[in-house]
Amino acid sequence: MLGPLVVCLWLLPVASALAQEAPAAEAPATEAVEAEHAPDTSATVAHAEEAAHAAADEHGPRPPVWLVLPFVILLVMIATGPLFYPHHWHHHYPKYAVGLGLFVSLYYIFGLGSTTPVVHAIEEYLSFIALVASLFIAASGIYININAKGTPRNNAILLFVGSLVANLIATTGAAMLFVRSYMRLNKGRLKPYHLIFFIFLVANVGGGLTPIGDPPLFLGFLRGVPFFWTLTHVWFVWLPTVLLILAVFYVIDARNKIESPDPDPSQPLVQIRGAKNFLWVLVIILSVFIDPNVFEWVPDLHELYHIPFGIREIIMFSVAVLAYKLADREALRKNEFTFEPIREVGWLFLGIFATMQPALQLISLFAHDHAEQLTVGMFYWGTGSLSSVLDNAPTYLNFLAAAMGKFGLDVNVPEQVRAFAEASVHPETWFYLQAISIAAVFFGAMTYIGNAPNFMVKAIAEENKVDMPSFMGYVTKYSLPILIPIYFLIYLLFYSGLFPGLDAFFEQLLIR
Repeated sequence: MLGPLVVCLWLLPVASALAQEAPAAEAPATEAVEAEHAPDTSATVAHAEEAAHAAADEHGPRPPVWLVLPFVILLVMIATGPLFYPHHWHHHYPKYAVGLGLFVSLYYIFGLGSTTPVVHAIEEYLSFIALVASLFIAASGIYININAKGTPRNNAILLFVGSLVANLIATTGAAMLFVRSYMRLNKGRLKPYHLIFFIFLVANVGGGLTPIGDPPLFLGFLRGVPFFWTLTHVWFVWLPTVLLILAVFYVIDARNKIESPDPDPSQPLVQIRGAKNFLWVLVIILSVFIDPNVFEWVPDLHELYHIPFGIREIIMFSVAVLAYKLADREALRKNEFTFEPIREVGWLFLGIFATMQPALQLISLFAHDHAEQLTVGMFYWGTGSLSSVLDNAPTYLNFLAAAMGKFGLDVNVPEQVRAFAEASVHPETWFYLQAISIAAVFFGAMTYIGNAPNFMVKAIAEENKVDMPSFMGYVTKYSLPILIPIYFLIYLLFYSGLFPGLDAFFEQLLIR
């Protein structure tokens, strides 16, 4: 677990020492506008375009397209390694992840004279691994045993409950809390599809109702989207999506005629050991809000000391250590806890965060340059398809910035983000935010790397001898044939323009 962190902390001072100092860009002067005069629309749009390109420039110089190749190579190796050369891959994947990541990072430093993308990658990675590792360790100290028979009905209930809980303790927290009890519930009849649908729902789609549920929604909250906006504007898409996925699961699980052991009548329905770790989980969730953008009294360590983490990450890493040291050892034993799943996630995502920076930059520039031509449906598919293989948080933010630029708004101004969400500037803006929010969360289920807990659930399942599908097997056998038809139905109903009466109904219900 410490290996990837050591690499990050080693690379940061190297990047800082080798960086070429760039003169600070002079902020453009703004002219005063009299209150009684209406704003010039063309000037507003032009200013928004300038702000969009300035935001893109903040990520460093434009990288060459070929610099995306290390990211593609790493994805191909993740897809093929466990399938075609498992022994070699298992022993050497950290070297490939770090090697490809270092290649991209050093090219930015030496080839482009910029450390900005490297620093961004380190900051994003540390925030990511702090949340994932702390929730993994804290939740692993809670042993939940459901004294029931593994049936399609009971499984569907657990998946639905897990989907709801994901909005309270994040998809990562819910996945780590329920995955082992879910596997025990299906003892003797556990198949790969059980874990695939668990990833679909608990680890992804379920967390689409609150900013706590998934990182892109929290990023939107930090930018100015009201906390309960997602719940009120997404539930009528979230609920049928969850029910449709559950219906497909029920049909598949009903064909599994193998029976799990009967419940023990002398035992309660639910047994919990290590319940004190719920307090650690609560501390982690609350610490998510300890951010200078939420509370002004929180010191910004990035600005004060130029370090790639904040108070939030310090709390999370501290909780990870304390939760493990003080955990109920019997609960850990019953959960068959090891550090291997978080170790694998830590190394692979270190490489992913480093190598995906060129792709994120190029996508950001493309989205800003073509925002005027992008329809709400294009934003839906664009955000979704890229969230399947890239970090969905920056993907969400890039497309949100582009969508706001269409209406002359700036994603860096909280009041304008709030106006965009509440459609006070234009009656259609909330559809754009809804489409981007839904796509960023839902499409994370398309691949193992689409969202943080996906790969971790896979690793935990494989530790328990479940023969999980390969990267391509997951996509071709499950996500493409099951999720894409459901997501296409969402597109037809809400974003294709084929049912304007439906759009008008919800617009009238929610906006007016």
